[in-house]
Amino acid sequence: MTDFLLELRSEEIPARMQARAREDLARLFAAELARAGLAASDTVTYATPRRLALIARDLPEATAAVSEEIKGPRASAPPQALEGFLRKTGLTREQLSERDGVLYAVSERPGRATPDVLAEAVAAVIRAFPWPKSMRWGAESRSTESLRWVRPLHGIVALFGEQVVTVSVAGVESGAATLGHRFHHPGAITIGSASDYVEKLRACHVIVDQDERAALIRDRAAALAVEAGLVLVEDEGLVAENAGLTEWPVPLLGRFDPAFLDVPPEVIQLTARVNQKYFVCRDRDGRLADAFVCTANIAASDGGARIVDGNRKVLAARLSDARFFYETDLKVPLAQQAEKLGKIVFHEKLGTVADKVERVAKLARWLVEEGMILPARGEGDRRPQAGGGGGAPHGAAPVEAPLHHSPSASGPPPLSGKDLKTLADTAERAARLAKADLVTGMVGEFPELQGLMGGYYAAAQGEPAAIAEAVRDHYKPVGQGDDVPTAPVTVAVSLADKLDSITQFFAADLRPSGSKDPFALRRSALGVIALILDNGLRLPLGQVASRDVLDFFADRLKVQQREAGVRHDLIDAVFALGGEDDLVRLLARVRALQSFVGTEDGANLLAGYKRAANILKKEGIADAGPAKANAPLSYTPEKDEVALIAALDSAEPAAADAVAREDFAGAMAALATLRAPIDAFFDNVTVNDPDPAKRAARLTLLVRVRAAVHTVAEFAKIEG
Repeated sequence: MTDFLLELRSEEIPARMQARAREDLARLFAAELARAGLAASDTVTYATPRRLALIARDLPEATAAVSEEIKGPRASAPPQALEGFLRKTGLTREQLSERDGVLYAVSERPGRATPDVLAEAVAAVIRAFPWPKSMRWGAESRSTESLRWVRPLHGIVALFGEQVVTVSVAGVESGAATLGHRFHHPGAITIGSASDYVEKLRACHVIVDQDERAALIRDRAAALAVEAGLVLVEDEGLVAENAGLTEWPVPLLGRFDPAFLDVPPEVIQLTARVNQKYFVCRDRDGRLADAFVCTANIAASDGGARIVDGNRKVLAARLSDARFFYETDLKVPLAQQAEKLGKIVFHEKLGTVADKVERVAKLARWLVEEGMILPARGEGDRRPQAGGGGGAPHGAAPVEAPLHHSPSASGPPPLSGKDLKTLADTAERAARLAKADLVTGMVGEFPELQGLMGGYYAAAQGEPAAIAEAVRDHYKPVGQGDDVPTAPVTVAVSLADKLDSITQFFAADLRPSGSKDPFALRRSALGVIALILDNGLRLPLGQVASRDVLDFFADRLKVQQREAGVRHDLIDAVFALGGEDDLVRLLARVRALQSFVGTEDGANLLAGYKRAANILKKEGIADAGPAKANAPLSYTPEKDEVALIAALDSAEPAAADAVAREDFAGAMAALATLRAPIDAFFDNVTVNDPDPAKRAARLTLLVRVRAAVHTVAEFAKIEG
């Protein structure tokens, strides 16, 4: 068995394309081998800025011979059928074999030398390579049929063992020679085989293993920071990018003018990272330090002093630009900046950003006035008793009828009318300033800083801390693991912003479809869910969302709760009851339900319910809500019938009362008392009795069973 080495050397491959290129190279090469009946025991791929390489291990010297058999007509078939088969196979009648009265054409295809297979495979891989962006070059580029590659392809190393595999693509001939480091060893290197490829290049200042380069950058950068009494700000994306930019990485620590530290630290870090690919450092107290780590692609004779000095000057120029943007932006009040939002189109169907801000400000105020951004108070609602009630403000979102919630006497007292108005005014002010930084110079340069810069500007311009924090954090949470705001003003603005986007895009029929979600509405919905659940908010979504939006939230809730181990069918079972749009209460019910159905009583009650529901379905008796108690019986009931009636008389009000108090564990306990009577009823009582009176009374009893269970959840939605 023999190893095969392939190196495709070109001009610089963008760092962002290298990982995908390695995957594509391995995938395409394996597919080409499979077509020829070959497979490597292992495949390793490497990428540097100037080369893409693959080593396929343990290939045979040749492919196996293949015998092919094609079934033909019966031996007694008409001459025309035989002649057609002979033309198709190119054989004579004497060359056919006969088995069980049927003719077969058998051909033997000899094995092929592996180098011949590899030559075809390499050419096919190169021509089919799916670079995200590619180019043509040279005189041949005038033809659209010419080779396309990420950058001009200059060399091919193709070695099967020590044998050169002959490949010619677009005038580039394969061989055993490659080049070392551009500066340290620009001359040719002759590779003996796959076994010495990595070490020969290392000797010529090229580390071909991208993981090794990344580890070197990560470890040395951290060590340099420690030597300077600092701590490196870890950034794996930057590690990978620098590994993709260098073949012989040499991290170097430099310093910049500490006067630049007056600029927000996030600006300095982003300037260093995005523009220069530098790491930054913090001091032992966590403050940003006046230090950076750059990654050179050369081991300089002066230890890198001139490289560091050059990079310091470039960084200083970038930071000067950033400071200019910051200081210029500070001169314009955010309220004045916000006036420019009317010139920015949010969406052609939804107006300008100023229109969105107006909706968000009204909705944020309404959420505060209705007490919906305050945490729950024990079992009941923490909604203040002030506020005008009713649905969401006009233009904020489609509105459905509100649900009733009983206030609880537990927990802290509700806000006074004066405090509530102050909080509502603050939330509205924060919402009106939240998007103002979109028109600032800094956010124009670094869009990633939207919100964050607004928070800095608001604080510097004397806005209250609650407003500055809300402006800064109103986009949060933006993804799984992100911080979830807890300050009431921030929560109000963040909820209003996300709810407005979801409801408005749905109203404009621009909802997510399949894998497409161009306006990130799924992420916004998960953000709303996180804000509600993490803060324990009693926010009836039905007051701010239409039915289709509530269904959308239900789907997102199932996704969000899957990682927490909550069953999706139980969420469906609770949502199916209708009228439940309080996520805190819904999940409390779902968790109690999940605990219950996991018990023996729960499993048996579920089985009994489904049996009752199936009988009612066959009888065409639909679920019409709460059931009435059985009318006086005209016959003497059986003892198990009496027992079930008594159990229902006790369990129905107990479960309903527990649900009203949001004691869902208590509701499950009440339902659990039905388990034994239901089992005994089905074991010993005939529902479809010939006596019409008995049959009607017993069906009514099953209607009561179904209705009692539906006080907690629609068990028909539960799997199992």
